[in-house]
Amino acid sequence: MYRPSPSLLDRIHPPRVIAAIVAVLEEDGIVASDALAGSGLEREHLRLPGTYVSYRQMEAVIRNALRLSTDPAVALRCGRQMHVTAFGMYGYAILSSQTYAQGIDIVVRYSRLVGAAVDIGFSREAGIATCTYDLLLSRHSADDVHRFAVEFACATQLTLSRDLYGDTFGFLRLNFMHARPAHADEYERVFGCPIAFGQRSNAVQFDAAWIDRPTLADPNAHAFAHAFGEQLLDRAERSGGLAGDIRRMLVTRPGRFPGIEAMARELSLHPRTLRRRLDAEQITYRHLLAEVRMRLATEYLGKTRMTNEEIASRLGYSDVANFRHAFNRWTGRSPSDFRETMRAEQAEQAEQAEQAEQMESTTG
Repeated sequence: MYRPSPSLLDRIHPPRVIAAIVAVLEEDGIVASDALAGSGLEREHLRLPGTYVSYRQMEAVIRNALRLSTDPAVALRCGRQMHVTAFGMYGYAILSSQTYAQGIDIVVRYSRLVGAAVDIGFSREAGIATCTYDLLLSRHSADDVHRFAVEFACATQLTLSRDLYGDTFGFLRLNFMHARPAHADEYERVFGCPIAFGQRSNAVQFDAAWIDRPTLADPNAHAFAHAFGEQLLDRAERSGGLAGDIRRMLVTRPGRFPGIEAMARELSLHPRTLRRRLDAEQITYRHLLAEVRMRLATEYLGKTRMTNEEIASRLGYSDVANFRHAFNRWTGRSPSDFRETMRAEQAEQAEQAEQAEQMESTTG
């Protein structure tokens, strides 16, 4: 199913993911105000039914968790908080499905509406069901936000599946794009199945027989939940606003980023009108520039041989030191460290692919 790129700024998601992260951090003695720093949220907002959050706010809280927590497996613990009852109308839609396969369709289609940090894909072949995770916040496996989000997603899926199928449910295999972390033993304890790192995609596999089981279906309730979800999905996919248009324009002109006055002229707007409309979307032009620079920087470091000086120039920095400082502020890493990690992961993936090809030719 085609899905447009998500807006990182639209507040259309309930704060379930953020609430789970804050709850686990509080268990570790970290106060909510620190966990929510930089997100524009306060603890009481998470309890209000009318609160909606953006992916940008979610990313801010994830980075806080990575910085504040002394538990390297904190994302796994957070995901274990996500029982089916935490998903409100969508959890009810899953429970009221005629089969668990229909419930999976609900999960796949409406993952963004429940605030998941991943897009979920599903396939079934030769009795094996596979769910893949396409990261929305960071597509670079060397970024700790990427690892946190996929750990959270896998732990959430295990929790939901055991809510639906019972405690005997388990995965057959997990694949992760990121390198083997220091806390890999915790993966084995939580998931209890073979796990591979440095893979080309993030995926979990389980016996497809689980999803053919009948449920205590309520067709009327399921139809209502489905219609409700479709309305919200349409609204979400049409979102993006002025910030989304500006973001797309900036990406096409690296190294030649216009100031806000020049951008306003291109959009046939007065600069004051542009600022006011961006204020209404809760973003500034300066933040949009920083976001685009960060995304381009990770692309250049991960996929090109450009030097730091060349990247700095391409991103509009006159001094490479300013680029290094900005990149460290964005990711918590230096450009060189980020590139080395990406190269190591790419080399490992290439080696594993070569070994797989050799095994296939040998067995064939």
